[in-house]
Amino acid sequence: MNAVLVIFGLLIVGFIVLAFPTIVTPYSQEYGMTFTAFDGAKAVLLCGALASFAGWIFYRQRENGLFLLRIFVAALLVRVLLGTLILVFNARDFFGGDALYYDYYGFAQLAAWYGDRYFNALMQVYNSGGLASAWGMVYMVAAIYGLVGRNVLAVQMVISVMGAATAPIIYLVASHVFQNARVARLSAFAVAFYPSLVLWSSQGLKDGPIVFFLAIAILATLRLGKKFSIKYITILIAALFCVLTFRFYVFYMILAAVAGAFVIGMQKLTASILARQFAIIILIGLALTYLGVTRYANVHLSEYTRLERVQQSRQDAAVSAQSGYGQRVDVSTGEGALKTIPLGLIYLLFAPFPWQLASLRQSITLPEMLIWWASFPLLILGLWFSIKYRLRQISPVLLFTVMLTLAYSIFQGNVGNAYRQRSQLLVFYFIFVAVGYVLVLEKREERKRRDLAEPAPLPARIAASEVSRR
Repeated sequence: MNAVLVIFGLLIVGFIVLAFPTIVTPYSQEYGMTFTAFDGAKAVLLCGALASFAGWIFYRQRENGLFLLRIFVAALLVRVLLGTLILVFNARDFFGGDALYYDYYGFAQLAAWYGDRYFNALMQVYNSGGLASAWGMVYMVAAIYGLVGRNVLAVQMVISVMGAATAPIIYLVASHVFQNARVARLSAFAVAFYPSLVLWSSQGLKDGPIVFFLAIAILATLRLGKKFSIKYITILIAALFCVLTFRFYVFYMILAAVAGAFVIGMQKLTASILARQFAIIILIGLALTYLGVTRYANVHLSEYTRLERVQQSRQDAAVSAQSGYGQRVDVSTGEGALKTIPLGLIYLLFAPFPWQLASLRQSITLPEMLIWWASFPLLILGLWFSIKYRLRQISPVLLFTVMLTLAYSIFQGNVGNAYRQRSQLLVFYFIFVAVGYVLVLEKREERKRRDLAEPAPLPARIAASEVSRR
């Protein structure tokens, strides 16, 4: 296994450094640069440095370290290969057009930091016009360009590291809650190799970092529910703030889930545990206030939480593309929003449907959708078991997934957006799918053991005795 990963990695690195620059030369204008072997090498070195740090952290996780390292490296290589092929075929606009947007504004932000008057004015308009809801992504792209120059491959590789690292983190989350190696490994495999999760975390898109920071926030919350730790408080605050900078409304949901989990308690409550939980909540609140979250919230909550604004955004998504749905739905009132949830849930969880596969972009989703539809009964079974036997422990994951699922059900009006944003939920859904699968598997194994342990019927035993006498 180790040799296969090393050989695969060397082949990808050789292709990026030696062949990639020549192949993408016709697209140099679209990429804002002419790639050279040196540019490819810089992207590989940056990726290698980040991956080495992450791999070292995973390898130190006691007896599971080797497995976590292997699955991280395998997931990273798959993402790097896919991201490179997307650049080779100049398919960014086909698979994720937002990458073009972040590339341009990241470059503009870097130029503004260097004092360019035109780009400084442009970024002022960008920020003042309410466009900067993902300013964390723009800053991250600008920081990468500051290190290695304008290099879209480097951005993709950094995000690939985040996407690959999400799989071991989900393993640790599942292992912490269920104390079951099978559940943890299946969860990690699903996150590492499920096609849409690979796709969205191999490009210059914000989906990969969002899911990465959400997973870190959940893991830190679970660890803090067990033991007070300054290290995990710091990690949790940093992860929450990063989520805010990438997608602000998801931040409020994960913050509510974290706070709710600490209020409910992830262990049987005692006076000392209750005091610890409230101390953690107070520390998080003070830290986020210091970081300016309160001021930021006042601006965005007043603007984006009005149902009329949600209706306008949803209507635009529903009528602006062929894959829009629920064009006549009105969520501008509380009653209308509640009535929309059933339809929204169906599309969020199951779209695109076979009769909606009218284009190549939609048709290529069919294989993974078949897997997802087949997995849904296992999701229900895993949810039932988790709620019945692990409610306190799983509360952060459960609260967050329920809130975000309901929110997306209300304001999503486009199949493509629902399919893409489902990735923020799939990494946690897959934990419940793994639980359901292991329950079915263990029930079958128990039935086999019971069948082997039961004595044979009396006629069969008499016949066997007669045969042995002969």
